[in-house]
Amino acid sequence: MIKQHAQRRGKALTAAFIRSVKKPGKYHDGGGLGLYLRVEANGSRFWVQRITIIGKRREIGLGSPPLISLAVVRDKAIDNKRLALAGGDPIQAKRKSSSILTFEDSAREFHALNLPTWKNKKHGAQFLSTLETYAFPLIGTRNIADLESQDILAVLKPIWIEKPETARRVKQRIGAILEWSIAQGWRTDNPARSLTKVLPKHDKTINHRKALPYQDVAGCIKTVKESGAGESTKLALEFLILTAARSGETRGAKWAEIDLNGDDSATWAIPSIRMKMKKAHRVPLSPRAVEILNEAKNLDDGSGLVFPSTWGKELSDATLSKLVKELGFDVHIHGFRTSFRTWTQEQSNAPREVAEAALAHVIKDKSEAAYARSDLFDKRRKMMESWAGYLAVKRGEVVRLETGKGRGNG
Repeated sequence: MIKQHAQRRGKALTAAFIRSVKKPGKYHDGGGLGLYLRVEANGSRFWVQRITIIGKRREIGLGSPPLISLAVVRDKAIDNKRLALAGGDPIQAKRKSSSILTFEDSAREFHALNLPTWKNKKHGAQFLSTLETYAFPLIGTRNIADLESQDILAVLKPIWIEKPETARRVKQRIGAILEWSIAQGWRTDNPARSLTKVLPKHDKTINHRKALPYQDVAGCIKTVKESGAGESTKLALEFLILTAARSGETRGAKWAEIDLNGDDSATWAIPSIRMKMKKAHRVPLSPRAVEILNEAKNLDDGSGLVFPSTWGKELSDATLSKLVKELGFDVHIHGFRTSFRTWTQEQSNAPREVAEAALAHVIKDKSEAAYARSDLFDKRRKMMESWAGYLAVKRGEVVRLETGKGRGNG
């Protein structure tokens, strides 16, 4: 049995005594904290605090000297005593604290958990790379539960004006990680939420993605066809323009999504997992779009992709962008959707909802959306055929949608 000892009855321990004591036993400190030094027969020494927690006598290990000094262990004992007197549990608090991750570890765990849900691989990579560049060097090793608004400000201030878009993304990503930590029970607040109020306002000028006037799109297609680019790239770009689809939807198109059951009913059914708004989308295919698909069959490499790259993977977004820019067209790939939308406004009598449905836009008005349950597929087919016809002849002879009876109202 380990004997009870005291340096001097009623007196506190001293640093000199702690360094010299070798006799096994328990050496109590004064002050009513229940703190004592336990010395084992093998020479090991441990700080222990005996304390009443929620009506029960408990012992808490507080480390070993000399790693934990007398001054530090007394501070810990005081904190535990205060918490216990307030009805808390210092042992449970210690266990919880030891399970809390650093900001960097939290960020990496958050990234790993969410990566499978992000369809944009580039976004997934950028999520970590921006944090590695701007956040981890300053707050990466900090316990995520200890971060305060000034810590986040220290990350954002150097780039807030110089790199506004990057800064906004860093702020958003830090905020998402802090929200995740709240769900873990590690925090009760998110100091990133209100920081915009104390940072200088950014210029909110909107930089729209560059688009070609619809009158010039046919010429762009002709130039692309005559270029020395890869066949798959050329076909993909024209298919994207004809269908008014997004780049990722086109580059990831699979033969399993295509139904060529006759030119007048050919359809491309894009599953929800590949759509921006996570809602499945049907695309009516014009005769020219069907011709492109028939040409693409000659490129089938067994990957299942309609427009495979040389390596049997999806074409990159950069490949399509580089093609049009090198051919002299200062345009963003997404801008071809704008060209199409402008054409529907100026060269067709297609109702707004039909054009918006072709772009797979979601109706923001909840009341309107509740009644808009049709995807207006037949009307869209006629509109897309007119768009293809316009591009083919470039004379403005547009087959208009009928507003009365007939195919246009299907």
